[in-house]
Amino acid sequence: MIRKILGGAGALGASFAAAAPAWAQDAAEAAPAVANPGNNAWMMTSTILVLLMIIPGLTLFYGGLTRSKNMLSTMTQIGATASLAMLVWVMWGFSLAFGSETYEGALGLFVSGGSYFLSGMDASTTAATFTDEVISEYVFVSFQMTFAAITAALILGATAERMKFSAVMAFVPIWLTIVYFPIAHMVWAGGGLLFEAGALDFAGGTVVHINAGVSGLVLAFLLGKRRGYPAEPMPPHSLTLTMVGTGLLWVGWFGFNAGSALEADGSAGLAMINTFVATAAGALSWMVIERLAGHKGSALGFCSGVIAGLVAVTPAAGNSGPFGAILLGIVSSAVCYFAVAKLKAKFGYDDSLDAFGIHGIGGIVGAIGTGIVYQPFLGGPGDGSTGVAAQLWIQTEGVLVTIVWAGVGTLIAGLIVKALLGLRVSEEAEVDGLDISEHGERAYN
Repeated sequence: MIRKILGGAGALGASFAAAAPAWAQDAAEAAPAVANPGNNAWMMTSTILVLLMIIPGLTLFYGGLTRSKNMLSTMTQIGATASLAMLVWVMWGFSLAFGSETYEGALGLFVSGGSYFLSGMDASTTAATFTDEVISEYVFVSFQMTFAAITAALILGATAERMKFSAVMAFVPIWLTIVYFPIAHMVWAGGGLLFEAGALDFAGGTVVHINAGVSGLVLAFLLGKRRGYPAEPMPPHSLTLTMVGTGLLWVGWFGFNAGSALEADGSAGLAMINTFVATAAGALSWMVIERLAGHKGSALGFCSGVIAGLVAVTPAAGNSGPFGAILLGIVSSAVCYFAVAKLKAKFGYDDSLDAFGIHGIGGIVGAIGTGIVYQPFLGGPGDGSTGVAAQLWIQTEGVLVTIVWAGVGTLIAGLIVKALLGLRVSEEAEVDGLDISEHGERAYN
């Protein structure tokens, strides 16, 4: 049987939105009962690649950016967050985002139901893709599970070096339930609010990056600044490890973006080349901007540009031609540089590792920009039936809904945890470093 779906892991355009109701039919009506072996193998590979992005990719990227006394705590928080998110996903998260029951009325715009604890699934059940082919439903559940896991982990870049481990573990299931799962449903599920509006988000510009970036910013304000920030220098302790993490993130991102086609087809190939060129453009643009600003082109700038390009192309991966993707990479790098170098200082928030400055801002650039690069005059796959202005408005609506939902939901989740456990470690623990104070060990002897 096929579950109701799913705008898939990425919306390929208005034509797919129009076809969404057909994907809710039973397997006997909609698709063969046996998963396509090639597509299934590709999706299993993509799922593992997204896991590579989390561990070791994100752990090394974020860990290298912290001070040495917080290296292990940063890595442990990411690993534990991802693990907890996976368990929550199979217990009730998949149900709320893509469950088998469709709610009537307003509720169905935000969540689904049924499928709790993956009820009704076994090795023979399948999930629809964008054609008559199907993949194993367990594979689809696993693929989307890694998206939930990495989104929750990305938030920790804004809270690094001062948030209690216990607070992180309490925050994650609350946040996933009231923020991530509804947004995933709204954007990617047939019947979801933004999916039905025609918003384009191939692989998570809104669901993952804006969601994580805005949530991180809200938590950063709730936590307050790190002790000594910004007067005391807090440089990364190992840009070598950050560079290694950057490389692993770029490699894993092909599973993230090309996997969101749900098939090993031309759309996956388009997402693949876009993930190459947008990222390359972002990396070099950041280094050029550093030079124009009177600095040397740096390794940190290269790494930041890589992530800015990857973030921006995520919603556009299958919704843009290669030259549109290059344009997104360049623009995202410039805007994110401004956010990191100027905006953060102007407003005085302590986004420790620039989760908002790169993921939040880059996600906004990519999500709105997708409305432009989708158009055929820029080599995009759109048919021109929706004009630039109309699609830009739809994209902007999606961005605004995500910002408000993530901001309010995170504030609620953060205040609940603050009231129950407190969010921040003691001043003494922060001075000693979270490695020893929270986990009783050190990254380096």
